[in-house]
Amino acid sequence: MHKKIRNTSMFLLLLCLGLSCNQEEDYKLVWNDEFESNGLPDSTKWSYDTEGNAWSWGNNELQQYTSHRTKNAEVIDGKLFITALKEEGFNQAYTSARLITRDKGDWLYGKIDVCAMVPGGKGAWPAIWMLPTDWEYGNWPKSGEIDIMEHVGYEPDSLFFSIHTEAFNHTIGTQKSAAIYAPDSEKGFHVYSIEWTAKQCDFFFDKEKVFSFKKGSNGSSKWPFDKRFHLILNVAIGGNWGGKLGVDDDIFPCQMVVDYVRVYQKQ
Repeated sequence: MHKKIRNTSMFLLLLCLGLSCNQEEDYKLVWNDEFESNGLPDSTKWSYDTEGNAWSWGNNELQQYTSHRTKNAEVIDGKLFITALKEEGFNQAYTSARLITRDKGDWLYGKIDVCAMVPGGKGAWPAIWMLPTDWEYGNWPKSGEIDIMEHVGYEPDSLFFSIHTEAFNHTIGTQKSAAIYAPDSEKGFHVYSIEWTAKQCDFFFDKEKVFSFKKGSNGSSKWPFDKRFHLILNVAIGGNWGGKLGVDDDIFPCQMVVDYVRVYQKQ
């Protein structure tokens, strides 16, 4: 016969150990894409953002984003391929795709997992990130930006995670970010994640926390992350950061491959 556990805290600890206190149990899957149908990305989940082609997206990038073109965005055998190419016949020297979930997947708080393999080579600038859907606090950076993962090909062993707000952004040298050493980031699939609550944003690389940004003020200049955001997947070429050391044309075709996207929210 087992003795009763009289210490409540000890009982709860043993319960956690025995029955699992997995944090993921608090979340429910609310949106996902496993990329099960070959061809163009699922139009019920993804749109193409081409609005910034006329002004190079504000970062002096060199790609032209296209729409509904399998050369630049295609699902093949359970994976999404976002491909940058060097091509003639366009306003820019390179083409690529920028996929967004705006008005098809918009969330306030939650956990997002993206399993992907990033491209390398000088000039490549792949990103998994989020922008506000409604821009209620004003234009960038007033309404915020969440960078779940950025990679620049001229630094093949590094990954970057950051947030941008009116008070904290790279244009004034105050951005809040973290860089990690990841020498195999271009050689295999990794899971890039964020857990976003009303109090903080935690960033993860293969389930290991690598960066945390905590709410320190009720003002939107420091914390605009109380509005809904949508997800963006893209491969940029060149630009102020990605093209800092130029572009190596031998890297093309340049592909980011995405195995799945999963979005969870608290039950």
